[in-house]
Amino acid sequence: MTSPSRRDLANAIRFLTADVVQQASSGHPGTAMGMADIAEVLWNGFLKHNPANPKWSNRDRFVQSNGHGSMLIYSLLHLSGYDLTVQDLRDHRKLHSKTPGHPELGITDGVETTTGPLGQGFANAVGMAFAEKKLATEFNRDGFPIVDHFTYVFVGDGCLMEGVAQEAASLAGSLGLNKLIAVYDDNNISIDGEVGAWFADDTAARFRSLGWNVVADVDGHDSNAVASAFEAAHRSQDKPTMICCKTIIGFGSPNKQGKEEVHGSPLGIEEVALTRKSLGWDHPAFFVPAEILQGWNALAKGEAAESRWNELFADYSKSYPELAAEFSRRNAGELPKNFDAVVAAEVARILASDPAKQPLRKGSNRVATKLIENTPEVIGGSADVSVSTLAWTSASRSITKDDFAGNFVHYGVREFGMSAMMNGMAAHGGLLPYGSCYLVFSDYSRNAVRLASLMGLRAIFLYTHDSIGVGEDGPTHQPCEQMLALRAIPGMSLWRPGSELEALAAWEAAFKRKAPTVIVAARQDGAVFAHRPEHLDGIRRGGYVLRQSSRETPDVVLVGTGSELAQIIAAGDQLEQQGKSVRLVSIPNGNIFAAQDKAYQDEVLSFGTPAVFVEAASPLYWYQFLKGPGTVVGVDRFGESATGPELYRLLNITAERVVAEAIALLG
Repeated sequence: MTSPSRRDLANAIRFLTADVVQQASSGHPGTAMGMADIAEVLWNGFLKHNPANPKWSNRDRFVQSNGHGSMLIYSLLHLSGYDLTVQDLRDHRKLHSKTPGHPELGITDGVETTTGPLGQGFANAVGMAFAEKKLATEFNRDGFPIVDHFTYVFVGDGCLMEGVAQEAASLAGSLGLNKLIAVYDDNNISIDGEVGAWFADDTAARFRSLGWNVVADVDGHDSNAVASAFEAAHRSQDKPTMICCKTIIGFGSPNKQGKEEVHGSPLGIEEVALTRKSLGWDHPAFFVPAEILQGWNALAKGEAAESRWNELFADYSKSYPELAAEFSRRNAGELPKNFDAVVAAEVARILASDPAKQPLRKGSNRVATKLIENTPEVIGGSADVSVSTLAWTSASRSITKDDFAGNFVHYGVREFGMSAMMNGMAAHGGLLPYGSCYLVFSDYSRNAVRLASLMGLRAIFLYTHDSIGVGEDGPTHQPCEQMLALRAIPGMSLWRPGSELEALAAWEAAFKRKAPTVIVAARQDGAVFAHRPEHLDGIRRGGYVLRQSSRETPDVVLVGTGSELAQIIAAGDQLEQQGKSVRLVSIPNGNIFAAQDKAYQDEVLSFGTPAVFVEAASPLYWYQFLKGPGTVVGVDRFGESATGPELYRLLNITAERVVAEAIALLG
């Protein structure tokens, strides 16, 4: 029997794609058909993976950043032996299928990250390559390269137009991530047509200027040329590689190849038939001949590769038992055994200390430092403002191209790239990333934060300068709606601590959570008050009674978060002097508090009692918690350039306002 040619193997991708998209009456066939030859060379000639164990730690990572062409990766997974059947392919884009419209982490074995929002998959891949280099630096020893894999990413014109790709590519070059290999599908087509009129970049020159090794002018339909390009990429010792491949979108379609109409629409029944004839594919829909399936099957090769690594790791475990145990712990996503003891010691220290007036970001830094010192997988970072956000701790050490032994990344002014790279690190495994910037600039990166929640990634987004308290920098730097937007992300957990103990609970929860966390720490001073030991349980439940007047049933409930605890405490004092019974409630995490049972919420908020909620941000979020007559004191406009205290008075976020609102509610 004649062995199938490389073109025959690639055509299996093309016709699975054409048939599936045609049946679904929806999808993007052009990318998969155009990149099939490149994918065949990579997956059959270079990619190290084991379809029987998609989570093998030393596998190469493959990311399809141009995720709209998802039938490419689905075809590759099916053909090479992953748990993805023909029926799964036929269910493409159907409810609860394993082949959704865009690849999603956790839905399909072999998919390393959720892609589709263009450019972010590329930035995720940069984060994965960073993780590989960092973990190799920590764990590899002479003769034991237990962390030794490549990260491959396919990108299209759209990915390279998105700014997040530029941000990540620039940092990848600066850090010398030589095991990152990107393949640019240069097909000159996007949804609106030929891109030359609006994307005239010299991509090869651009990436050379960013410090990348570039293999340019590769014929993406010449398997030998593609293989030579990958070989050249593997030889790069100090730079990531961009392989620029010229391809024809929808390759093989006689009437639609090279045109925008094959980008995001089925070929049509007649055109599918003509394409079969054009490429000599004399097989029915959804059928792949046995010899071609055998040519693709990677199970034996993958099992052998993992078996060799298992033997290596077994010897490594004998020579370096502590490192091996630490490596296994990290990859399992488990925290150090002494983590809870470290938290308990910090709780005891805080409760034993006299309350002090301090910026909330400072209290956050103090408790984070202790946890970071004892959690070596943590990788911190900041978008150029580490001194302002206090993301840099006494336990931090900078990571540079020539020194990956540190634990802190200087991302530069790249909020979006930072956040998407963090997602890549978290998806890779073995690292727990946090990154920081000012809260108002979370808007730059919110789509990456959203994807972190969609994927359930353990990443921590630290934001400071949280309100009009920013002061003289003015409305461009004073957030008002950002917390509302972040809290609204499904599955998000946003903390706005009002004390050092609340900040400790926030960081503790973020380290333990198998999903993303936002921590918002104010630049301005917080309220000065003493915690009681029983507060901690309530903090961990998102909201609790901070203080209660002597009478069992309060006349009014005052609720605050973050630095606005100062306003409700001062207002409570004034109301008590007027003979009112007042309950003060802190809700440092509305997402967690909203998830508590109704009985707990009603108990904390004293169901039916008039309530005033106070936060120097959009008031809309807090109306869901009103359990009776009440109002919200917030900010529904942009700020101005003045000192923080002046702005609190100008926008009437004051204790006097809270008292007036409470009296009005009490009639």
